[in-house]
Amino acid sequence: MDPTKREMTKIAREVAKFTAHTLKQDNVGTAEINFIHTVRHNPGITQAGIRDILSLDKGACARQALSLEHKGYLVRKTNPKDGRSQLLFPTEKAETLKLSRVSVESLAYEWLLKPLNASEKKEFSRMLDIVYRRSREESIAGFPHLNKLVKKESQDK
Repeated sequence: MDPTKREMTKIAREVAKFTAHTLKQDNVGTAEINFIHTVRHNPGITQAGIRDILSLDKGACARQALSLEHKGYLVRKTNPKDGRSQLLFPTEKAETLKLSRVSVESLAYEWLLKPLNASEKKEFSRMLDIVYRRSREESIAGFPHLNKLVKKESQDK
């Protein structure tokens, strides 16, 4: 039984909804934010590279790239190694959007933690860091322990 009742997931989902709602005022949807984020972390990426990372089909990827280019979040440059493909780069506007997403999320979490006093916030943050580090290590390792648990769970059914 999960003693957390998946509340970390639920909180993150509510903050994500608030962030998406707030950023829609900039005429950018959640899928577009993910696209921009991918380009920001992989400047000079091709649309094929984005499709691999985001699991998008070719048409959806092309439409998003074109839309974000028209909105001023991306620029295309010809690939010097292959004149047929183009490389995508974030613009200054994309970098500003990243900062606004972080600031919106930070405001939401700051507001959520307001009922806690300073020592409670410190202890909560310490424990959350332990859980996050374990989660990150498992992810980097390819989820060996969690995959084992899922396999055992499916065998028990």
